[in-house]
Amino acid sequence: MASRLEINFVRLLSRCESIASEKRGEAEWRLEKYVGALEEMLVALRKSPSKPTSEVLTEYTRKVDFLKGLLEAEKLSSPTEKALANQLLAPGRTPTIANERMPATKTVHMQTKARCTGEMRDELLGTALSGKGTSETDLRNRRGLLLDERQSAAELDAVLQHHHNLQEKLAEDMLHLARNLKNNTLAAQNIIRQDNQTLSQSMRQADLNFEKLKTESERLEQHTKKSVNWLLWLMLILVSFTFISMILFIRIFPRLR
Repeated sequence: MASRLEINFVRLLSRCESIASEKRGEAEWRLEKYVGALEEMLVALRKSPSKPTSEVLTEYTRKVDFLKGLLEAEKLSSPTEKALANQLLAPGRTPTIANERMPATKTVHMQTKARCTGEMRDELLGTALSGKGTSETDLRNRRGLLLDERQSAAELDAVLQHHHNLQEKLAEDMLHLARNLKNNTLAAQNIIRQDNQTLSQSMRQADLNFEKLKTESERLEQHTKKSVNWLLWLMLILVSFTFISMILFIRIFPRLR
């Protein structure tokens, strides 16, 4: 669960991204102050016991650095320098809040790129047409600005549609993988259930065989005891008969003198 410090950081970061996406005047000072506060909160978040994972911290750092670079690029005087500095910026890779279809820093980056491109075209058109009068130059500049804005809006819509298609494809792939995982899990459960049934049957059969073996062993032991008893009685009868026969023999036939 996110800490209170991280929740406040995400709220302020989302607010900064919202301000950066708007058209600001030269007197706008909130974004610079907010970005400074973001840097302090990011340092405190790194030292916090309940800090997020390293991947999340890296993403937070990437977004704060992007906002800092955006402010520094806006302070440059030449549109060419602004465009070059904007090209070197690296926006965030993941949305800051859940309801964003694409990262806000990417949207700001594309808007800033389109704005810098328009300023460069305005500067080139103003230099090339400086001798043809102010009214014609203003008219062309306005037409170029409108064209740039339309082109930038079209590019932004195309990028948004592309990301939307990618997200839909990714969702379909994840759904397909989830179905395959569910089917494999059900198949594994059926195999395990069948193996358990087979094992239970084998254990019951082993117990039954053991009981039968025990019964047969007892019967064999009883039979062995009976055989020994009969043999003993037969020997006793034979010995007794022999003894009586000798006595009778001695009585009937006395010893010769």
